[in-house]
This record gives sequence, structure tokens and C-alpha cells, in this order.
Amino acid sequence: MQVVDLSSSLAGPYLGMCLGDLGAEVIKVENPNGGDMTRQWSPPEVAGESAYFLSTNRNKRSVALDLQTTAGRELLLRLVERADVVIDNFRPDSTLHRLLSYEVLSQRNPRLVMVHLSAFGETGPWRDRPGYDLIAQAAAGLMSVTGEPDGAPVRAGFSVADLSAGMFGLAGVLAALVERSHTQRGRYITTSLFEAQLGLHVNLAMNLFLSGDVPQPLGSAHPNLAPYQVFSASDGYLVIAAGNDRLYQRLCVAIARPELAQDARFRTNPERVTHRGELVKILEDVLVYNTVDHWCAVLEENGVPVSPLLNISDVYAHAHTQALGMVRSVEHIAGPIPQVASPLSLDGKRLTPRSAPPTLGQHTTAVLSELGVDSDTQAALRAAGTIR
Repeated sequence: MQVVDLSSSLAGPYLGMCLGDLGAEVIKVENPNGGDMTRQWSPPEVAGESAYFLSTNRNKRSVALDLQTTAGRELLLRLVERADVVIDNFRPDSTLHRLLSYEVLSQRNPRLVMVHLSAFGETGPWRDRPGYDLIAQAAAGLMSVTGEPDGAPVRAGFSVADLSAGMFGLAGVLAALVERSHTQRGRYITTSLFEAQLGLHVNLAMNLFLSGDVPQPLGSAHPNLAPYQVFSASDGYLVIAAGNDRLYQRLCVAIARPELAQDARFRTNPERVTHRGELVKILEDVLVYNTVDHWCAVLEENGVPVSPLLNISDVYAHAHTQALGMVRSVEHIAGPIPQVASPLSLDGKRLTPRSAPPTLGQHTTAVLSELGVDSDTQAALRAAGTIR
């Protein structure tokens, strides 16, 4: 399967990387003057390539084409004729969105599956607004429910809007490819950072619809469950998730406070949610007198879901991460580059990276030669700045 990735930043490149992990041949088409903007999103960097770019562009070949030129677009159309999938995130009001629309591309390849990722979607008053992940987190309400009660709004710790848009886009592409195997026709798929956030609201939206109460930030707590949050121990933090009455009863036994299971304020989950503040205070007063390791051992022994609060470095040093084989290495021109592998395993085997993220235009000559563009023509295009 061949994919032409016209996107930059995060959502589209992440989608393209996922397809590459699944075995697709992905050609990343970039502007000869600087390429994907994330190449410059540093520090940190290796050999002039940012960590950000290196994180989402493995298993791709880079072709540098100036799509603002007629010659560059014609070369792209020749790539599209051979492609199964095209990914783009051109702004809806941009010239390239019009010149390289699905209507245009599908005339050259009726079997083409195209996925367009935008900030706010194809219709509506915000259609033409530019946006990054932070903008989408704010506009779609995520920041309003993230952080401590009465605190300032907080951005989620990683780019939830971008990544979820990429994953929803991936689902659309895979569904369209299955359909195409029966119909022989392509599809035009759209999603956005904004729509993807609404798609993740799930219980928050339903809580609002049924109660009329506007969801508020609860720190690490859950609006529908208690106790289900971070707690302080004597030497750090742990998370306890007593997601039902049976687990709550086990928790009470584990911390040597069995009477809390029969307290009228806390017997059922709805009662615990109503009296969350009182319950949390009681639990904190118990947990603070021993260590994280102690409580994790005690709670696990009693079958209560619990975890220490690990930082990112702790996670990758942990024996469990290593046992899963989640970190692999690829050979970049600067040397071995670590990669977080795909979270998918097929028949028990981890999907592993095949090639390193490319340098800008690394594969232009090879890919254009595959299209039948001879060396003299390529030299002229390079001299004109159309390719790199």
C-alpha cells in the first residue's frame, strides 16, 4: 500500500507513521524550503533534526517538492496516480486545499482514499480558523476540566487534540480501504482537532446532557467515581482506583479501616461521589503515614487497583516497559535513534520500525526516478528550486 503524506505538524504525520508501522510505503512530500515545520521545533535535536520531528516520521521517504509551482504539483499528481491514500492538513481557506482537493486528485485516481485533517472541521463559523493543539484543547473544553478546582486552566500534558485526530483519521482510512476492496472506489474522509476532542468527551458530555451541570476541573479525581484519584503517601504519590463498591470494600480492609465500608456516607458509589471531600480527607489522613511502596504492596495484595505515580523517565526505565519491547532503535544518518514502537502486536509480535525519519529531500531523486523522471529533468527542476 502506498501513502502520500502532504501533512505537517503532528496529527497528519502521526497518522502517516501509524500506516507506515502497519507496513505501508509512505512518501512524505515537503516544501524544499525547510520542510515540515516540526523539523525546527527544538531543542532537543540530533544533527539538526528536532526530537519532535524524529518522534512521528519513521518509516517514511522524504520528497521535497514545491507545490506552489505547476511543475511541483504535476509531479505530485503522478505520485497520486500510484497512491492508495493521501493525507493532508492544508487550511480550508488555502490555495493548496483548492488546487489539491479530493475532486482534483480523485480525477487522476478514482480509487484514492484521502483524509483531510483540519483544526475545526469542514463547515461552521470556525471553519477557516487556524489552530494548533493548544487552541483545540481550549476551544473544545478540555482545558476547562483539566487542573485543580479553583485553579488556572491547564493544558493536558501531551497533545491530545492532535493525536486523537490522527487516530480517528486512521480509523477512517482503514474503514475506507476495507470498503474499497468491495466497491473499487475511494473515499474522502475529514476530521479535525476540534471534532476529535468532542469525540472523546463521552461521559463528560453525557453528564452535561442529563444533569445540566457544567463539568468542572477535579484535579486527578473522576466526576462519576470515588475514590478514584491521586493520594499522598509519606514519600510520594500513588493512584487508587476503587471503581466499584466491591473494590471500595477491599480498600477499607486493606487500610485497616473496615468500618468505612459501612459508613452511611460511603456505602455506595453515588454516596461516595456526593461525599467525596469527606472521604478523601479520611483516606489522606491514613495514607500519609506510610510509603508508596508499602501501600502499593498492601493494596495489590487485596486486589485494589493501584499504581505509583511515575515520571516519564521512570516509565522507560521500568522493567515492564522493557519487557513489552516498547523502545526500539533505527539507524539515522546521525547514528542510532531510539523510537517508541507501535503499541500494536500482531500474533504476539511487536510492530517494529523499519527505517529512520528521513532528512529533508533524502529520497527525492530515487522516488522521481521511479516515476520515470530522468536525471537531466531532475537537474533542471532542482536548479529552478522546484525540488530538493
